[in-house]
Amino acid sequence: MSLENNQQVGPSAPPPHLRVAGIEKRFGGVHALKGVDFEVARGEVMALVGDNGAGKSTLMKVLAGALVCDGGDFFIDEEPVVISNPHDAGALGIQIVYQDLALCENLDVAANLSLGAEPVKSGWPFLPRFLRPLDDLEMEVRAKAAIDRLQVRTLRSVRAKVGGLSGGQRQAIAIARAVGAECSVVMLDEPTAALGVAQTRQVLDVVKRLRDTGHAVVYISHNMRDIFEVSDRICVLRHGANVATWKTSETTADEIVVAMTAGLDSGTNNAA
Repeated sequence: MSLENNQQVGPSAPPPHLRVAGIEKRFGGVHALKGVDFEVARGEVMALVGDNGAGKSTLMKVLAGALVCDGGDFFIDEEPVVISNPHDAGALGIQIVYQDLALCENLDVAANLSLGAEPVKSGWPFLPRFLRPLDDLEMEVRAKAAIDRLQVRTLRSVRAKVGGLSGGQRQAIAIARAVGAECSVVMLDEPTAALGVAQTRQVLDVVKRLRDTGHAVVYISHNMRDIFEVSDRICVLRHGANVATWKTSETTADEIVVAMTAGLDSGTNNAA
């Protein structure tokens, strides 16, 4: 089922920044994605929901280039693009923050934010770049700028070891690392899972800040309260196929749960 059949987009709806059409993915005899259509605009949080096995994580991995789809088309600002590996996705400004975060707990915040792209000191022309001393001051300046962009106010120092941070602070650091200067799409996989109330609040504030800074945000979660607080639209998948896409303000948690678990009658009208 295409999105055109189950959503009505008004003239004021923002144009999609990232759009995919007819995405197919099989794992042997398992048909994981069945012609999925999906889109997200800049300055929008699009929630992606569905029961376990609905295809959410598979779609995210396809968008991130971690999985190669078996069919379908990709568009950035309606221009066709190719995503066949993580390098392709990164070059297009698409970043994903997985649930495990992949942070180095023995390093401080600044080192984690520069991991893989550490600045080095100039004035050592006789040494190859990988042997030059790290520029710790530049690393700290970059880290502070990244934290300030997302307004992470609970972090006292970028020299704090990640291993000593709270779950909410770690999630914020992982998001800040993903949001580089060229990043326009941020995909978040269960960012508030296993977090307490205060830590969840920190993460939701960061998600709202991403929207305010013009990023296109894809938000996967099973927590309906969080979804209804931060999302602008909600896309429901079931058994690897589109069910519907709603404006968050025009639906209810009960309606979303029914769509996730039982699907929709063909006559149901869903506006987005």
